[in-house]
Amino acid sequence: MKILLASIYPYAFMLLYLTIPFDDYIRAFPNLLLGILLIAFPIIVTKEDFKKLLLKPVLLFLLFFAFLLISAFLFGRFEDDFVVVRKMLIPLGLVILYLPVQDFKKLNKAIIFSSIAAIIFSVIKFVVLVNKTGTFNLNFFQDSIDVLLIDRLYIGFLCVLSILVSYQSLKKEYHPNNRYYLASILLNGLFILLIMSKVSMAIIFAIVLLRQFYGKQKKIRLLISLVVILLISGITYKSYKPYFEKVINSEHSISELNYNDGTIPWGYRSLVWKSSISIIKEIENKWNGIGFKETNNRLKASYENDINDAATKEIFLSKKFNTHNQFLDFYISSGIIGFLLFICVLGVLFFHYRKHFFATALLMSIILLGLVENFFHRQIGAYYFGFILVILLMNNTFFKESEKDKIT
Repeated sequence: MKILLASIYPYAFMLLYLTIPFDDYIRAFPNLLLGILLIAFPIIVTKEDFKKLLLKPVLLFLLFFAFLLISAFLFGRFEDDFVVVRKMLIPLGLVILYLPVQDFKKLNKAIIFSSIAAIIFSVIKFVVLVNKTGTFNLNFFQDSIDVLLIDRLYIGFLCVLSILVSYQSLKKEYHPNNRYYLASILLNGLFILLIMSKVSMAIIFAIVLLRQFYGKQKKIRLLISLVVILLISGITYKSYKPYFEKVINSEHSISELNYNDGTIPWGYRSLVWKSSISIIKEIENKWNGIGFKETNNRLKASYENDINDAATKEIFLSKKFNTHNQFLDFYISSGIIGFLLFICVLGVLFFHYRKHFFATALLMSIILLGLVENFFHRQIGAYYFGFILVILLMNNTFFKESEKDKIT
């Protein structure tokens, strides 16, 4: 029985990540897979498996969760805050459940296959939409958000993870599988361009720049990268100088901004962040924060009181925009202590893996995502953060092996 469960277990984990983007269509299936993993875990796990974990970040993560729970209990907001905190437990739970698996190959393949499946599904839905409307152009595809399997931000981030995994899987010497990984990189990159996911493009650009700090001839590559960045920045600024000056010198108050007419500098997030910063200034207890639900309540009040344009106000209130920044959210909701504990987890992981491009790129990707999204407020965001934690918290031969067969 144990042998059978041990052989099935990695495939159940693989299927779990393969089906995450399809949660709206096969909601019961991921729960079934989780049930299989939970039942099989105590049977197949061994004491040796627990030695894979990096102890310091795990302990800091547990301390972070303990602080959130204790703080919520002491300040009478446990029931409200636990709705968000339980999503944060998903990544750590996935790390624990992955302990019996001996490598990352099936998990990495699940990320690649799920991104390809999500792309194919979205394109098929778009073709069906075109047949119904008789309209076809790139702008129409970019505006047709409903055809995407999941939100543009998350399907773009899934493509970023797929590109990273595919790149990591490439071999320096000729290997027949290299063609498939290159095809995966090309497909995901083209899809990111097709849906115009600006966040994903920014992450990819940052990853490419990060890559220049690794491998041979770093000084030359960094110099070339600096020249390219300066040229692109100069050309972009010259081309859009009036727009940049308007944004930089903007003296609009929140009440003057308009969502529908596009007069919000940097998009709706700038208004959300402005409201969030105003809330920070009013917080009475900056050490422990005000809780996740209270943060959303105060944002709602800010939109209600400070936005004069009726249409813009209705959009912000109906969509219930959160802080759209995971770090701001922690600072407001859990205070300075919670914020610093989370930063410490990321800092320890960065210090441990700073010499490994793949691990550092994964960490940088989730940090950049966190600058524009509260990924812990979405179950899919918690799952993808869990994927990254599985890779980073497992102290096995994955990052200790020789890099001689990797692209440098």
